[in-house]
Amino acid sequence: MGLFDIFRKKKNETVEQESASESTEILSESESNSDASEDEQSTAVSENTSAVSQPMMEQVGLVNEDEAKIWQEALDKQKISTPQLTETETETETETETETETETETETETTEQQIYDAGLKKSRTGFADRFNRFLANFRSVDENFFEDLEETLVGADVGFDMAIKISDELREEVKLKNAKRKEDVRDVIIKKMVDLYEADGINEDATMNFAPKGQTTVILFVGVNGVGKTTTIGKLASKYQKAGKSVLLAAADTFRAGATKQLQEWGERAHVPVVAGKEKADPASVVFAAVEKARDENYDVLFVDTAGRLQNNVNLMQELEKMKRIIQREIPEAPHEVLLVLDATTGQNALQQAKLFKNSSDVSGIVLTKMDGTAKGGIVFAIRNEMHLPVKWIGFGEKASDLREFKPEEFVYGLFKELVES
Repeated sequence: MGLFDIFRKKKNETVEQESASESTEILSESESNSDASEDEQSTAVSENTSAVSQPMMEQVGLVNEDEAKIWQEALDKQKISTPQLTETETETETETETETETETETETETTEQQIYDAGLKKSRTGFADRFNRFLANFRSVDENFFEDLEETLVGADVGFDMAIKISDELREEVKLKNAKRKEDVRDVIIKKMVDLYEADGINEDATMNFAPKGQTTVILFVGVNGVGKTTTIGKLASKYQKAGKSVLLAAADTFRAGATKQLQEWGERAHVPVVAGKEKADPASVVFAAVEKARDENYDVLFVDTAGRLQNNVNLMQELEKMKRIIQREIPEAPHEVLLVLDATTGQNALQQAKLFKNSSDVSGIVLTKMDGTAKGGIVFAIRNEMHLPVKWIGFGEKASDLREFKPEEFVYGLFKELVES
């Protein structure tokens, strides 16, 4: 099943759940009214039962008071025993507990989708607005249509190359699908985007690479200042520490004022130690001390924060290369990951940063931050199409729990769900 088919399936399931929810509410109201009627009937029966429980012969005056008591005792013995009721109540409680457990499991399953839905709300709205404006001017599939489409896609941050690629491939497909209505054209465009995105990701490894058990995994973080690099390290440290791994942080960004202190604060929150040097110290010396400590004390994971001055700064790139040499001298297979942190709200600037860092840092994956801000969402398509780098983590907020593993299915659904009809 392709990514777009998964998307449609999710949408259909959501529509069905919403319909079922509405039906349940209507049924509940109906049952409430029915229950009220049953209560009234029960009250009436109870009153009648009280009258019947009084010996009939006494009611008609055929027995005296002593005989009436004997009749009453005989009737009492015929009442339903309490243990049977208790057993029924126990069964009902067990059923209720089972239902509660099922509901909890369902909530757990849908949590990730809900997080993506909420985190991509602004991107989704922006995407929908752009497409709706584009479709509002739709009259026919002609050259003007494709020019407007390309402009719309570039504005949504999918990148110039992918915009042209989508436009070229759609020229024949729109005709083949005989798409004439706005809704049909829109669905064909989004399907093509998703299909191209999926095709670009074949053989892409979005999982985190770890060292063999018993060895330290070294993860190097690179990126320009202000993208959320130090914050991302703090969040991941918290996640892995809670997962039971021993984590160590290296504050190798010794040039930015406050960078070391910021990382130390995150370390305190996550109960994770931080190796730091003096201000303006050689970053490589901090990395060396951290690698030695991690290896000798058997830490599971070492996260290395690095400086983030101008991405085209030659000294910075040389500095990163020096760090890698020191790490590999102590742990030959390291670093196991070089994660490039990008601010999704910067759009095409983020793409340019990715290109420059990839050429000099052997980047193995991307962390996209601030997706809950004014990001247009299309940057994910551009990165995969032009860089062929996997997005491994995506950030939707400030809390550690807001940094999530990147899931293409949830991303596509969260971005397009309000545009494509079920």
